[in-house]
Amino acid sequence: MTNVLVIGGGIAGTAAALGLRKAGYDVTVYEAHPDTAADIGAFLTLASNGMRALAQLDATDAVTAVGFPLTSLRLLDSEGSEQTHRPLGDLADPALHYRCLRRGELNTTLQREATRRGIPVRHGVRLVDVSDGPDGVTAHFADGTTADADLLVGADGLNSTVRGILTPGVRPGYSGQRVFYGYTATAPATDPGGAITFVRGSETTFGYAVSPAGETYWFARVNRDALPTDGTAHEVDWREELLPLLRKDSSPAAGIAAASVGPVLVTNATELPLGSVWHTGHVLLIGDAAHAASPATGQGASRALEDAVVLAKALRDLPDVPTAFAAYEAHRRPRVERSISVSGVLSRGSRDPARPAPVVARPADPDAALIRQLAWDSPLSATAPEDS
Repeated sequence: MTNVLVIGGGIAGTAAALGLRKAGYDVTVYEAHPDTAADIGAFLTLASNGMRALAQLDATDAVTAVGFPLTSLRLLDSEGSEQTHRPLGDLADPALHYRCLRRGELNTTLQREATRRGIPVRHGVRLVDVSDGPDGVTAHFADGTTADADLLVGADGLNSTVRGILTPGVRPGYSGQRVFYGYTATAPATDPGGAITFVRGSETTFGYAVSPAGETYWFARVNRDALPTDGTAHEVDWREELLPLLRKDSSPAAGIAAASVGPVLVTNATELPLGSVWHTGHVLLIGDAAHAASPATGQGASRALEDAVVLAKALRDLPDVPTAFAAYEAHRRPRVERSISVSGVLSRGSRDPARPAPVVARPADPDAALIRQLAWDSPLSATAPEDS
């Protein structure tokens, strides 16, 4: 049985471990954070394609036990008038409904599922170096311990240590927007249940969804210079920076943000350059470590789940590691790099930084090639459909 080390216990890493175990591999996950609560404040949406990937990992029930479904999409203008209200995603199958949940909830759920299946998830273990030899790979950790394996999967996110070792010059760059997040304990009185609502404001793109318990999850994307990296960003009251921009409009956005409980979070929207190296020898990058995009299309977590399924199938179906890694890249790179490009255009928006980026109407993603690619019982070819 081939032994695989997965570096990173977030969405991409834990999902990859589930897929690799299902494919017959011996897997151990190493996570630098001491517990499962990393990024507990931020939330995300899983699109139908991400839910489809979860189904192939036999993790649907675990994930649908947390968060809440989204079944329609609304677009509002800056005055709060509804421009569009339509079904969202694949409504025929409840397992493929879009889902809104906190990132920490999803991390915890996937890690518990991995543990339930006998996959070790080791917390508080920080990678510092990788030795890739002719017969395998050794991971070196900050506590002085090492681990040997046949393969190492770098799923350690945007600021990946594994990527820094493989390609020291490849770093995420600012994609043109600050992204604010928050939660309220109340909901707009007239909002329909199960909807995610986007507001095209005069200086912001705002989005929100209301949980069955009446809590509103919201975000705002604003074209501004990048946040400083010297630590002074933590000294700013981000609510007071955001509210004047939202109050220029008559939409519900300002009222929702003003009612937030707890801190208003903010981060830079970033992306990795196209064409960067994903693998060498016995080491492969997946998820944000390989192809981080700005959050404008809301596909980061779903793309990571797709990665997990395709990687497991590639290693299961193809005769050797170089062929499997090359096939994984051939299947994944065109799709994720399109996502990086589209998200980047949406984040940068117009040349006028005072104008918001356009709102993206999230697709149902019924791509037949993707469905075949993800289907667990369908063998993965050595070449992607685009190459055939």
